[in-house]
Amino acid sequence: MGHIITIVDYGRSNLLSVQRGFEYWGNRVNYAQTAEEILAAKALVLPGVGAFDDSMALLHQKGLSAAICEKAAQGTAIFGICLGLQMFFEESAEGGKQKGLGLLTGKVEPLPPTDTEGNPLAVPSIGWHSITPCPAPGFGELLPQQPAQGEYYFVHSYHAVPKDTSHVAAFYLYGGHKICAAVAKDNLFATQFHPEKSGKVGLQLIRRFCQTLPPR
Repeated sequence: MGHIITIVDYGRSNLLSVQRGFEYWGNRVNYAQTAEEILAAKALVLPGVGAFDDSMALLHQKGLSAAICEKAAQGTAIFGICLGLQMFFEESAEGGKQKGLGLLTGKVEPLPPTDTEGNPLAVPSIGWHSITPCPAPGFGELLPQQPAQGEYYFVHSYHAVPKDTSHVAAFYLYGGHKICAAVAKDNLFATQFHPEKSGKVGLQLIRRFCQTLPPR
């Protein structure tokens, strides 16, 4: 493939595993720590591990959030991973002080503490789950349009609740609740699960994302 992939490095993520996931398919990976580096990117990956407020504060302080939004408006392909998906939205209950990027309408809420029958649920959600893809615009077509194409690795305590449900590209069942597993809108795509830690199915998803990118 040989695409140039730029990973946003704001100091709060395990970047090496994400880098290796994209390099597996012959891509060259750069890191962006400044707004100028983000604005020069051909394709962006926004990873994330940790708390919403802390990570968004760093993006704002470093001037990276405005640059990401500018690239989104320009039509640059952006792939969010885990917390990166949550930061696409307007706000989160995790802290509740920092605004999200606002690339998608909606908010981030805690995972339900009980299943649909009222029994306690283990939070955070850690482990492997099959997903059910949903028709979604743009990059939603990256996910096979049928359930249970392998399992994907999740680790999270909060989940996105999109205001526009057409942006939900996949969900998984957690205690009987439908939890957003992926979102898509135009040039934006994000997964709550970690594709770089999801074995063959995760690597295949990364490959399909790269195949959509324009030639160098």
